This record gives sequence, C-alpha cells and structure tokens, in this order.
Amino acid sequence: MLLQSERYQREWRELEEEFQQLQETHKVYRQKLEELNNLQAACSSSIRKQKRKLKDLKYSLQRCKHKSSPEESDLIQQINTQIKDRQNIFFDMEAYLPKRNGVTDEVFNFLLVWYYCTLTIRESILINNGSRIKGWWVSHHYVSTFLSGVMLTWPDGLMYQMFRNQFLAFSIFQSCVQFLQYYYQSGCLYRLCALGKRNHLDLTVEGFQSWMWRGLTFLLPFLFFGHFWQLYNAITLFELSRHTECKEWQVFVLALTFLLLFLGNFLTTLKVVHTKLQKNKDEMKKL
Repeated sequence: MLLQSERYQREWRELEEEFQQLQETHKVYRQKLEELNNLQAACSSSIRKQKRKLKDLKYSLQRCKHKSSPEESDLIQQINTQIKDRQNIFFDMEAYLPKRNGVTDEVFNFLLVWYYCTLTIRESILINNGSRIKGWWVSHHYVSTFLSGVMLTWPDGLMYQMFRNQFLAFSIFQSCVQFLQYYYQSGCLYRLCALGKRNHLDLTVEGFQSWMWRGLTFLLPFLFFGHFWQLYNAITLFELSRHTECKEWQVFVLALTFLLLFLGNFLTTLKVVHTKLQKNKDEMKKL
C-alpha cells in the first residue's frame, strides 16, 4: 500500500507540473491572440480608410480629366494605374484577414440548398416507386441545387454586393410564381387523379407541362418573364466576371449555370406550348 501511495503522489506531482506549464502556455496564447486580434483590426481599419481615400481620389481625378492639359492627363493616367495596382494589393491583404459574414444571406442560401436537395430526394424516391416524373424539370432541380451551393460559397465582397439585390429580387419573384404554380397544379392534379388520367404518385413541378394547360395558361407570362430574368442574371454575371476587381471563380460559374437554366426552362416551356397548340389545332380540324 505504501508503494502505491508513493506512486499516486508522484503521478499527481507530474500532473501538477504539466498543469502549471499548461496554464503558462495558455496565458501566452491569450496574449498572442489579443495581439493578433488588435493587429487584424488595425489592418482592416487601415485598408478601409485607404480604399475610401483612393475612391475619393479616383473620383476627383475623373472630374479633372476633362479640363486637364496633356501633361496633367499623363499624370492622371499614371495615378489611375497605380490606384488599380494598389487595389489588387489590398485584395491580397484582405485574403489573410477575417471577413465579415452575411449571416442572413448564408442562411438564405443554405435554405435554398436544403430545399432543392429535398426535392431531388423526393423525386428520386417517387420515380423508383413508379412515378412518371421525367424530363428537364427533374434535371432542373439538380442544376438549381448546384447553383445554390455555389451561391453559398461565394464570399461577401464587391462582386457579391453588386449582384445581391438582383438575386434577392429574382428569388422573391420566383417564390411567388412557385406558390401560384403549386396552388393551381395541386388542384389540377387532384381532379385528373380522380378521373384516372394521372398517376397518384405524380407531383407539382416548377415548370409547365401539357396536363396543366387548362388551369394554368395565365401563368405562362410569369413563367416566361422568370426565364428571361434568368438570362438577365447570366448576362449580369458575365459582365461582372470581366470586372477588373473580380477575383472569385463563383461569378463565371454562376453565369454559366443561370444560362443553362434559362435555356432548359425556356426551350422546354416553348416546346410544351407549341405541342399543345398544334394538338388543339389538329383537334379543331377534325371537328
């Protein structure tokens, strides 16, 4: 027993020494962390101040450019070139500094990813159980999931802020159209299922199909407007990708994705409308 007591005391002393060292290390860590936070805050504040002053200087130079002499114009051009170089340096500096998160925007984009993921999972289950869901509108949800995921990874910055309001307005409009589609499609599906013309595993979709013709033709203008808004989003993003301050890969990828959505949605809806009109025309000829 005596030997065991000595062993316990020795182990406790060793633990006590390690604990004392840990406390000292943690104290140094907290001091260094506080210094780091102060340095980060100082760098961020200085960069914001410099960028604001450069912006004011650039605006002043732009105003003086039309009234300046050839020598002054050359000087203004040199300063503008140096301002662009300085802005690139600031971008590299900010890459090593913590960025302010748009908490609200990230939550919204995460919810979009979750929403489209649940749609694709639900449709896959229904298809495996015999549902006749097929065509572009199934692929549309996979593409939309990818787009939402890229939006989620897009860091907050100048390019994001230049596109943010347009994307939010588009999302609000799309949500309203989806609500109207669901309300009328669900009623139409219920009636057709009761008549035995549709499968009970069929479900509402974001687009337009032939069985929706009678009850939902009034939605066509809204659908086409939404499709062309996707094209407008693609054009805007392509222009942003050519911006001198654009460094994010997400801009060009999102432009391609919106273009793909526009082409798929527009051509599919146009094909359905054309087929239905041709069918109605043929029926009128028979009468």
